[in-house]
Amino acid sequence: MAKRKERIQNPEPFVPDGTEYAKSKISSKAPKKHQKEGDLIDSHISSKIMKEALIQLKEVEEEEDAKEQNNTKSSFNRLEELPKVVEENDDDIDDFAGFSENQSQFAEVEDINEDDEKLLEAFLSKDLGGHKTLADIIVKRIKENDVSVASENRPVPKLDNSIIDIYKGVATLLSRYTVGKIPKAFKHIPSMQHWEEVLYVTEPEKWSPNALYQATRIFASNFGAKKAERFYKLVLLPRVREDIRKNKKLHFALYQTLKKALYKPAAFFKGILFPLCESRTCTLREAVIVGSIIEKFSIPPLHSSVALLKLAGMDYCGTTSYFIKLFLEKKYALPYRVVDAVLAHFMRFVNETRMMPVIWHQSLLAFVQRYKNELQKEDKDNLMSLLEKQNHKLVTPEISRELNNSRNRGEKEDDLIMCLVDSILSGTNHLKI
Repeated sequence: MAKRKERIQNPEPFVPDGTEYAKSKISSKAPKKHQKEGDLIDSHISSKIMKEALIQLKEVEEEEDAKEQNNTKSSFNRLEELPKVVEENDDDIDDFAGFSENQSQFAEVEDINEDDEKLLEAFLSKDLGGHKTLADIIVKRIKENDVSVASENRPVPKLDNSIIDIYKGVATLLSRYTVGKIPKAFKHIPSMQHWEEVLYVTEPEKWSPNALYQATRIFASNFGAKKAERFYKLVLLPRVREDIRKNKKLHFALYQTLKKALYKPAAFFKGILFPLCESRTCTLREAVIVGSIIEKFSIPPLHSSVALLKLAGMDYCGTTSYFIKLFLEKKYALPYRVVDAVLAHFMRFVNETRMMPVIWHQSLLAFVQRYKNELQKEDKDNLMSLLEKQNHKLVTPEISRELNNSRNRGEKEDDLIMCLVDSILSGTNHLKI
């Protein structure tokens, strides 16, 4: 009873159980001179501990309430909040500093000779139907599967409404994009199963040039060769051709986009170069702009060999010679199969009645200069007969000189030297006589 009365008269201060802050306060307070270790804490100290513990508890409750509110918000249902999320969340963006202001708005293009353009027009196709875009493919697919939307100009694919809403918001951002941040939702497109339908919702034909550059950079890095080829063919190529047709030049951002597309050479050739030539409507201006990308940057020899083999077998459209010349001047060691295919390409014109353009003669000269020693004797004879029917007053003499001063396939250089020495000696002996 005496101990119980003592506890009532001197109650112990209340310390919240499990509060680390309270324990630290107790341990940090050194005992006063008139106190010994193990004595009770003063009442004013315990009140301070209680006050701090209540403040901490209030902060924890506020954090938990904020988390619950964030979890209840849906970015799919609150489309108006998308731009705010894209701008403030550093994990959801891809910074793009843009192109410097002192750069030209258009890619530099050498002057095009109008006479050459008119001469090449004779070899172009009269069908100017143009390339199919991604929108054309998706609209046709939707209308085939659903007859009820046949009257709509731009029907919506059968996707989740939340996905359609968010990517329509992305479309609005990309249509006015210049520099800065790209939505993370856009970077998820390469991993989607129905990526073409989702990309169609973003309306690629309305993207700004800088947005198209960003999209190509993302897709070239994350797509395989097949998907990248399809993106180049249905989105990038129609946009580039349209810009050249309207401005007679190519926007600098689109030119940089073509350079970025070459990151995957096979997709670049199958999605841009081959469709451009197969259309038989490729103008000289388009050939010079696209060809400058091939000329300036290194391309693996295997890809170049395949591209040259494909170009040699296409129907001729005039500007095909320009691309063939570019690949020949890279001076790759080509397989005999490719060399023979290029030779067969030129021999197709032995009975051509039309006057061949200058670029055709220049490409033949480049072929002979680089690979004259890889030709057989009968091949050279055939080329000489070709020059009699298709000749140019400045280029043809150079081609004949290159053919006459070359060795045949399989011959060594020493054999060529001996032949030249014999011909010289026979000529001098003839002069003495």
